[in-house]
Amino acid sequence: MDIARTFETFCDKIHLDSTENFDASIEEIVKKLNKKYYDSSSESDHLYMVGSIGRETAVDGVSDIDIIFNLPSDVFRRFDNYETNGQSALLQEVKNELLDRYPKTTIKGDGQVVSIQFTGYTIELVPGFRQADDTFKYPDSNNGGSWKITDPIPEQNASKDKAIETSDNFVRMCNMLRAWKNNVGFKFGGLLTDTLVFNYFERHPNYISADFSDYVDFFKDVLYFLSREDPEKKYWFALGSNQQVYNSGNGSFVRKAEKAWSKINNTESDDELENILIELFGHNFSSSVTQLAAYADTCAMSESTQMMRSFSTAPNENFIEDMFPVDIQDELDIDCKVTQDGFRPFFLSAIIKRPLRRWLSKNKSLTFSVESTSVIRPYDIYWKVRNCGEEAVRRNMERGSIFKGHETRTEHTDFNGEHYVECYIIKNGVCVARSKIVVPIDVGYLDIEHKEL
Repeated sequence: MDIARTFETFCDKIHLDSTENFDASIEEIVKKLNKKYYDSSSESDHLYMVGSIGRETAVDGVSDIDIIFNLPSDVFRRFDNYETNGQSALLQEVKNELLDRYPKTTIKGDGQVVSIQFTGYTIELVPGFRQADDTFKYPDSNNGGSWKITDPIPEQNASKDKAIETSDNFVRMCNMLRAWKNNVGFKFGGLLTDTLVFNYFERHPNYISADFSDYVDFFKDVLYFLSREDPEKKYWFALGSNQQVYNSGNGSFVRKAEKAWSKINNTESDDELENILIELFGHNFSSSVTQLAAYADTCAMSESTQMMRSFSTAPNENFIEDMFPVDIQDELDIDCKVTQDGFRPFFLSAIIKRPLRRWLSKNKSLTFSVESTSVIRPYDIYWKVRNCGEEAVRRNMERGSIFKGHETRTEHTDFNGEHYVECYIIKNGVCVARSKIVVPIDVGYLDIEHKEL
């Protein structure tokens, strides 16, 4: 693998270069609100792009588009004079105005935003009031209603300044962590991601001038930095604004970073390193690899070469990134019940928790199931079954298609190899949660484990 060329291609591939997919929707929304509140037909006035797009750290596939529409001060006074929860009334007024433009679109106005759900993305609109210090006052309808303050402009400025200072290494690392999160499948908020990468550069300027050839060590160093964070911490202070950024993912990024760092740190060959990076970053990285190592003789495969078969592409294999935008926002946990006539059933998760080394024999029935998810219905479930290894290749049964299914999926242990099953939850045309479980069959003493990457 040519490390420099591969990472350069990968970073170009994952970065969000264009917003044209949702520009038209934003322009229509802004035009509608400008007409009501300013008697104007402008499609851009009073609009502030915020979130990862505003900070210019978004990746391709981003599905939550955050905007603030700046309302006139007399609108604030009107709703502030309500006896109870004028904040809720404001959200409902904006919602109803947009429903007039999009009568068949799901639009919700509660909490702190007006949410407009288009296929493949959701626009989260905050009706705000820009203050003299450039902060925005916005409504919070919870607990009887109140006004809150948000301060996105210093965050955007800090992000852009750090991008210039680091020759875009800041942005690329923010993108890479998002790609890792979206491939592995865990919650890691965008503002928290950007804040921690910002903090990394503030405290450890080693890679401010990194070249793409340095990116393995650069990524490993950032993973180690993340792994030393306190997963129980309640909040961090955001870059630029010092607003509190809450630990919405329960610190799962800390454990994931520790595991990923350990995998990279313990690689013993270039082939193994390539496989680990593909394992961590997924299809977008594997398709960026500019030079693949040749397979060893199938009769004398090294362990790392066997692993390579697990992450190479099968004929007609599908990838979720090619089917839906992937923007992991929720948790998903799957398990597998193993049964065979004459034997007591067991779950793979039970084996994972024991210090045992086991493998599965042939002729067992495997029932994969969704055990838990934080995604709120309605949603669709998709499955992928990937057969790997020498026998799957020889019998032309590598599989790898993605198909729509239900909460459970039954398979059988038909032949040797290190196979895996992945589950995806699709909501509003976006993959918002994913989970993988590996199933080694008769391949020697291999650990059965969830792929906690």
